Amino acid sequence: MGYPVIVMGDFVRMEAEKRGLKPNAENLGKLMLEIRKEKGEDVVAKLTVEAVKKTNSPIVFIDGVRSLKEVEEFKRNFEDFRLIAVHAPEKVRFKRVSRRLRSDDVSVMEKFKERDLRELKVGIGDVIALADRIIENIGSKEEFKSKVRKVLGEIAHEALS
Repeated sequence: MGYPVIVMGDFVRMEAEKRGLKPNAENLGKLMLEIRKEKGEDVVAKLTVEAVKKTNSPIVFIDGVRSLKEVEEFKRNFEDFRLIAVHAPEKVRFKRVSRRLRSDDVSVMEKFKERDLRELKVGIGDVIALADRIIENIGSKEEFKSKVRKVLGEIAHEALS
């Protein structure tokens, strides 16, 4: 829709590069936990807030919220913050991730499940449970885009009311 998207995982990938780590699923997963332990659960959110502010855009999408501490950081900094969770069943997500070909993607279901469990430990389940909206992403890309446009229209309408 032409709005900027800040991907929180990019900050973990940048940190991996600084540390000379290969950006694979195992390294990035461990690093994500390590930097949260070293600098606080909301460290990636704080970096994201800085990046959002640099966009000077009235609307920015943030991809990759994993914990309630991150949600709190965004709510502290952005008065109109809305949390939209996108959910798809495990098999659908695995199929999509295995086709994506990003360096940290996994192509074995066992590793995919390990990643899911790691993210659940960080708090993603709580984030999904407390989302302002949940969009189910099980159909085509066009169906998903239509659902997103509908939700964004509803949020815009609420903001103007």
